Amino acid sequence: MVRNRSIVASVKDGVAAVVIDRPEAKNAMSFAMYDALGAACRSFNADPTIRVATFRGGGKAFASGTDISEFQTFRSGEDGVAYEDMIEASLDALAGIKVPTIAVIEGPAVGGGLMLAQACDVRIAVPEARFGIPVARTLGNCIATRNLVRLSGEFGASRVRRMIYLAELIDAEEAKSAGFLAKIVEAEKLDETVAALCRQIAAYAPVTLRTAKEQFRRFARGVQDDRDLLEACYASADFHEGVAAFMAKRAPRWQGA
Repeated sequence: MVRNRSIVASVKDGVAAVVIDRPEAKNAMSFAMYDALGAACRSFNADPTIRVATFRGGGKAFASGTDISEFQTFRSGEDGVAYEDMIEASLDALAGIKVPTIAVIEGPAVGGGLMLAQACDVRIAVPEARFGIPVARTLGNCIATRNLVRLSGEFGASRVRRMIYLAELIDAEEAKSAGFLAKIVEAEKLDETVAALCRQIAAYAPVTLRTAKEQFRRFARGVQDDRDLLEACYASADFHEGVAAFMAKRAPRWQGA
């Protein structure tokens, strides 16, 4: 297990897990925590045993955004640009994990916390979860246009306008109806549901999932050239194993290569 400030990362039985562990501050993210989160995410790609990664908050919050005390040293607009770039590096590291990622959301996921959840592939939440960007009534800052685009792709532009102009928090049911959440699960069944979802994903072809991850990453950047990905997938041992297993009417034995 790796521990760095309030970011706790571990790997067990093919499942990587990150806990944002600062419950006394509703898991508000310090700058050091963003850096540690990015480092943990990058480390996962060096471990070939990992099949899925989960992200959740300690206590009853996912992440309540950036720790406002961090902004006290800001003196110019350049400080804000550097801050947004720092967050982007963490989001890019999270989105760049080569295996599917699951955000497990209890309580608020707002501001930077909402962007961390958005960077995950699958999101499940308890009924009490809330989502938003209430900076117009809390801090008076803004978010980068690239993040507005990402959120609009998940929630629709109209909901994102409500989140910003009215400083509204979207509840779990609305987030699910928008397609942002895959499941809403009662708190007492959350761990069981997460474990089952991890087992389900871990049982599937790693090469297929890895290829899809990179395709989605490129699509988000407006890149559709995937010849290298197609060649690698169809040349993989797993593809040939899948064909052989199907013809033999047996379960495939995936190797991830």
